[in-house]
Amino acid sequence: MKILLLGKNGQVGWELQRSLSILGELVACDFDSPGDLKADFSDVDSLPALIRRVRPDAIVNAAAHTAVDKAESEPELARCINATAPGVVAQEAAALGACLVHYSTDYVFDGSGSAPRDEQAPTNPLSVYGRTKLEGEQLIRSSGCRHLILRTSWVYAARGGNFARTMLKLAAEREELKVIADQIGAPTGADLLADVTALALPRLQADAACAGTYHCVAGGQTNWHDYARFVIEAARGRGDAIKVAPDRVLPIATSAYPTPAQRPLNSRLSTVKLQQQFSVTLPHWQVGVQRLLTEVLG
Repeated sequence: MKILLLGKNGQVGWELQRSLSILGELVACDFDSPGDLKADFSDVDSLPALIRRVRPDAIVNAAAHTAVDKAESEPELARCINATAPGVVAQEAAALGACLVHYSTDYVFDGSGSAPRDEQAPTNPLSVYGRTKLEGEQLIRSSGCRHLILRTSWVYAARGGNFARTMLKLAAEREELKVIADQIGAPTGADLLADVTALALPRLQADAACAGTYHCVAGGQTNWHDYARFVIEAARGRGDAIKVAPDRVLPIATSAYPTPAQRPLNSRLSTVKLQQQFSVTLPHWQVGVQRLLTEVLG
């Protein structure tokens, strides 16, 4: 199998370079790749030539505009990267007979209620980011290409910045932290998404019945406040320098920390469909975060 990976240097893309390499020939590209391998989603007209030149059996798209707040002030760029470009990629995949894997988000929902949402739940995005990601989904479906859309949430990776690193830095500097406690979701490792992709992609190529939209998040649920406490206590247990006291990591409401983009309060996603279709077990979020901390803390 020849695989074209787009967005190779992002958190998910970096892990995909590892997981997809065992499946066949991997051609990995990004917006800053040299020459013929440049994959710039802000220059949509350049994408068909790249895809036709590579002629992949499968395309995995990890490129996205993920700066949620910044998207509010640059909606045209966010729409180009998150919707228009994936739509063009999907059209090229359909023309080649290639299958496509694409990543979407819990932000396509409005976060109301407290029940986990399945793939059939009504969408109602609250932000530019959510609206553009939803439009990207719709364009992929309408292209007619064989596809997997994996919706996920709260993605992190050891490479680059992440919530855990930020909390550890602040906990070493401050005597008190205030962390949002009314947004509920599942921190999901980029490595988990990459491994699920590598497992699902051969099935998608072999069986059109596997195509569709799936929710892919780690098991369990938490909020940002409890997530922060878990990270800080793990570091404290290792003897790392933590200035903030355990009782001074304080819960606050989302309304106390206004941001340009509105976040969904309920990011619970049901993964029953994914687990049944692909016979996968999704580990509890604490398992992945503990592994992340082992890498981050050394």
